[in-house]
Amino acid sequence: MEDSVLVKWAHNLLVQVGIEPETAHLLDQFVIIAMILLCALAADVICCFVILAVGRRIIVRTKKRWGELLFNRDVLRKFSNIVPVALIYILIPLAFPEHSETPVLLRKICLLYVIFVVVMFVNMLLKVFFGILEQKETLHDRPLKGLLQILQVGLFFLAAIVVTSLLIGRSPLKLLAGLGASAAILMLIFKDTIMGFVAGVMLSANKMLRPGDWISMPKYNVDGTVLEVTLNTVKIQNFDNTVTTVPPFILTGDSFQNWRWMQESGGRRIMRSINIDLGSVRFCTPEMTEKYKDIELLHDYIVQRETEFDRYRNGAENPNGADFFRLTNLTVFRAYLNLYLKKLAVVNHELTCMVRHLQPTPNGIPVEVYCFSVIKEWVAYESVQADLFDHIIAVVPEFDLVLFQNPSGNDIQRIFRPARNVAAGA
Repeated sequence: MEDSVLVKWAHNLLVQVGIEPETAHLLDQFVIIAMILLCALAADVICCFVILAVGRRIIVRTKKRWGELLFNRDVLRKFSNIVPVALIYILIPLAFPEHSETPVLLRKICLLYVIFVVVMFVNMLLKVFFGILEQKETLHDRPLKGLLQILQVGLFFLAAIVVTSLLIGRSPLKLLAGLGASAAILMLIFKDTIMGFVAGVMLSANKMLRPGDWISMPKYNVDGTVLEVTLNTVKIQNFDNTVTTVPPFILTGDSFQNWRWMQESGGRRIMRSINIDLGSVRFCTPEMTEKYKDIELLHDYIVQRETEFDRYRNGAENPNGADFFRLTNLTVFRAYLNLYLKKLAVVNHELTCMVRHLQPTPNGIPVEVYCFSVIKEWVAYESVQADLFDHIIAVVPEFDLVLFQNPSGNDIQRIFRPARNVAAGA
């Protein structure tokens, strides 16, 4: 095989400096390779210097966070590594005979390295790009990390296909077509990853879940805030400060409760009841109505109901009968609660607000309060709910009603204490 022009030049140069022709024949290729490597090194230094200098100028001019991320030293360094390898790829045939197989092998190695550098550079760009997106308030609560991982998997998969096709000397398209035959095996091996990928897409597309959401899954002891949504896991910090990880496909295949819409709505629901002893419910006597009139919230209501009752009792047409408008202490109590809720600033009056009876039970008749608190933060919400029912429980005796509760030990002692006192006196 005939040496290249550059190799002949190096051979003649070595002979001219006094090296024996046989020795010069052995060294001429190494001289050319060393020159190529020196050129590549010089190109690397120059490119790195120029690119970094340009990057610094862009950062200074933009004065924005994205400029610092995009033109940081690591990203630019990855990009500059392509130039020396490309130079070696172009110049390496000059160091070997025209029909030698060695340059072919070395050029393949250079291509592999270029592919590696390009993949690392694109991967770094993806990280920087998603880092910029995470700084935007509108995208802060999106599952960006999961999307980043999906793109990274796709990038590395394509790189693996290209590298494999380069090593075996076949077209990447033919290799992809050949992979179709082994798709079942690949799906079995990467079943969890594929299911996680599909579930992640569904969660993101349907806006079912995003970082910062409060979710509950009693089946998996999950009750807390979503920290991150990735390709294979969803990380939740429970309210006891433990961290639970579940696969994304569990969230799409099973039910879970997302409290985000409650937090974004106008209020958090209060739905709680107290049990009234049925034996304490009765019609109001004149003395009772006069007492209830002294309650400021009820005065107008009592007067209105008495007027209606008197009008129908004195002959006005009433298909329901006059007794329909006759007040009971439980009716007045419900009216008081409705008026009390309308007065409270912590209750959202644009949402449903009511006091209702439930089906009587052996434990009395449940009176349920149904409303929405404008305060949604958990601790403050519980305080609002507790204050509301503290007031309700305390005001029940004012309406001559009795709360139902099962007898306790003190109740039983209170029953038998007089009997013991009588026995002791005897």
